[in-house]
Amino acid sequence: MDIGSFFQTLLTPIKWVIEAILVGFHWLLSEVFGLDPAAGLTWVLSIVGLVLLVRALLIPIFVRQIKSQRKMLEVAPQLKKIQDKYKGKKDQFSREAMQRETMELYRKAGTSPFSSCLPLLIQMPIFFSLFSVLNEAKPQPDGSFKAGVGLLTQQLSEQFGSASLFGIAPLRFSIQSSLEANPVNWVVVIIAAVMVVIMTASQFVTQLQIMAKNQSPEMKESPMYRQQRILLYILPLVFAFSGFAFPIGVMFYWLTSNIWTMVQQFLVIRNMPTPGSEAALAREARLAKKARRKMGDDAAALEEAAAEETKKTTTQRQQPVGKARAKKSGGAKR
Repeated sequence: MDIGSFFQTLLTPIKWVIEAILVGFHWLLSEVFGLDPAAGLTWVLSIVGLVLLVRALLIPIFVRQIKSQRKMLEVAPQLKKIQDKYKGKKDQFSREAMQRETMELYRKAGTSPFSSCLPLLIQMPIFFSLFSVLNEAKPQPDGSFKAGVGLLTQQLSEQFGSASLFGIAPLRFSIQSSLEANPVNWVVVIIAAVMVVIMTASQFVTQLQIMAKNQSPEMKESPMYRQQRILLYILPLVFAFSGFAFPIGVMFYWLTSNIWTMVQQFLVIRNMPTPGSEAALAREARLAKKARRKMGDDAAALEEAAAEETKKTTTQRQQPVGKARAKKSGGAKR
C-alpha cells in the first residue's frame, strides 16, 4: 500500500462524516428552502454550513486552548529562567537536562506548547477530507461520476462535481486547472484570487490582533512570542501558495473558517483578554467607566426619588382649607 492509499484509508471515516453533514445541509437548502439542488450556490452554502457546524463543535476545545495559553503565560518566567540557566551550553548533557526540566515544568503546570495547535490539528483532517470529497466528485474518464464513501450518492456526486458558481465557475476548478483549461476560465481565476487576498488579510488581522493587544510583557519575552511573529508573515504566504492549487469549493471552507476565527478571536480578546495585556487594561477601563456610569445613574435616580418625595410632602403640608372649615374655625375662635 502506497502513502496515498494509506492516507485515503485513514480519512475514510472523516469523509463519511463530512459527506453526511454536507448532504444534510444540501437537503435542508434544497428541500426546505427551495434552492436549486444542482446550483453552485446551494453547494457553497452547504460548505458554509459544514464550517459553522464544525467550528461550533470545536468551541470547547478552543476554550481549553485559551486556558492552556493562560497556563503557558504563568510558566513563562520560569521557562525563561531554565533557558538562561543553560544559555550557551551546547553539550548533549545540558540539552537533555534543559529538555527534562522544561517538560517537568509543563507537566506541573498541566499544559503543553502543542495544546495551542490542537484546534488547527483537528481541522486539518476535515479540510483534507473535504478536498478529497470534492476532488473525487469529478467526471471519470468514461464521463461517469463516482459515488462517495457515505451518503454522497452518484447523483449527488454528479451535482456536486458539476456545480458552478454563477453558472460559469465550477467549484472543482482551481487557479491552476483554470489556467490549464482551453479556453482559460478567468472567472475562476479572479474569484480564487480575491478569496486568497481575503483569506490572507483575515489571517494577518487575526494574528496581528493577538500579538498587538493580547500579549502581556512577560509573554513578549518568551520564545512563543517570537514564533508568533514568524507565523504572522509565514501563514499569509501559505495561503497565497496553496490558493493556487486548491479548488474554489475547498477555498470557501477555508475562507469561512478564517472569518470565524477572526471574529472569535476578537470576542475572546475583548471579553477574556490575557492578564496584563493591552486588551486587559482596555477591558478594565471599560468596566470602570461602566461602573461609574451606573453609579451616576443610581445617584441620579436617588436624587430624583428624593425630590419626588419632598414634593409630595410639601404638597400634603400646603393643602388648601375649605370655606366651610375655614368659617367653622373662625367661629370657634370668636
